Amino acid sequence: MPLMTIKDAQEVQAILKEAGHDYQIELKDGKIIVMGPSDIVSSEVGSLLIRLLGNWIYPRRLGRIFDSAGGFVLPDSNLTAPDVSFVRAQRLRRSIRYFAEMVPDLVVEIKSQSDRIKKLEKKVKNFIKLGAIVGIVIDPDLETVKVFRPNSQPILLQNDDILTIPELFPGWEIKITELWPPVFTEEET
Repeated sequence: MPLMTIKDAQEVQAILKEAGHDYQIELKDGKIIVMGPSDIVSSEVGSLLIRLLGNWIYPRRLGRIFDSAGGFVLPDSNLTAPDVSFVRAQRLRRSIRYFAEMVPDLVVEIKSQSDRIKKLEKKVKNFIKLGAIVGIVIDPDLETVKVFRPNSQPILLQNDDILTIPELFPGWEIKITELWPPVFTEEET
């Protein structure tokens, strides 16, 4: 089977959308990977993180945050879309109507019900190898956050811990518990 290109991936994505399917497409080593929608816990964790980061980043004009639909063409010619990503302002002064041809500064993968954590960690490690400054794997099932940085061992954070990313967001911090979807009591609903 011949290797697929980014143009092929775009055509597959268009066909899926036209057929009413909400699938994301990635291109890895010339093979198209079709990814279905996330479960709602993973989606909510991503939304919470984007809001928490955005409340810090946008008023300070530090850069741009993207959700799982934001595609990046990497130096290895793969096309991928992390669950959450960030690019510093000086690297992407204006958003473009195409995939960003760069490695994001921050990449976050959030384990969905069907994901395997080792596969997500491998993906984040590859981003770090290609130039990402920080990579994060969030596991809502175990309520853990694993932070990857170049030339250092990963750091595992749990509910009592605080996440900081000083190399990108000096002064920003959140408690790990802020990432988990709230549970509403009967009185609240």
